[in-house]
Amino acid sequence: MIRAILFDATGTLMRLPRGVGWHYRQVAARHGPDLDEARVNAAFYAAFAAAPPRPATGGPRPDDDKPWWRDLVRDILGRCGAEPAGAAFSAMFEELYAHFAKPGVWALYPEAEGVLRELKGRYRLAVVSNFDRRLYAIFDHLGIRDYFDAIIVSSETGADKPDPQIFTAALTALGVSPGETLHVGDDPDLDWRGAEAAGLRAFRLDRPSNSLADLPAYLANL
Repeated sequence: MIRAILFDATGTLMRLPRGVGWHYRQVAARHGPDLDEARVNAAFYAAFAAAPPRPATGGPRPDDDKPWWRDLVRDILGRCGAEPAGAAFSAMFEELYAHFAKPGVWALYPEAEGVLRELKGRYRLAVVSNFDRRLYAIFDHLGIRDYFDAIIVSSETGADKPDPQIFTAALTALGVSPGETLHVGDDPDLDWRGAEAAGLRAFRLDRPSNSLADLPAYLANL
């Protein structure tokens, strides 16, 4: 019997309605570079795919993973031929890093809060995300933090999905076993196969062929 449900965050519960390139362009304009939105989008995904994996430390990583993000932003701007020098880069990075925790940047998928409201009280709910502590503020802005009994982020756990350690941390926080737990996420490697390798069931979110609105019926049929 399922007693607990874990949710991925980005791409599952929330999204960037304007896209990452739009936000980079707005922030960069205050620091000199005139970025092309489409070029930034392409550079972001290429840099993210090429970035070195964050180390599994078994505990909180230095400065909430901020150094990793600094290197990623430097790579993105370099790919766009627009990296500011010295202090200008530092100022831009600090604003950009803070920007993605501000109100109005992220939005919930339309069905997300209704599904959380329906499941709250019937199941133990948690988030398991390859994010950092900015996620707490984001969930506060989105009004969903109180739905969760635990929020597990990789910067604090010291392990990123699909590492079983991050799923184990969620199970421990909720006091449940893998066989009693369902993980909901949109990434085939990090969420689907990662959860299943840790002994959990996985709800394979694959928009637009399904959505979180299909989750209650899926649970009823288990």
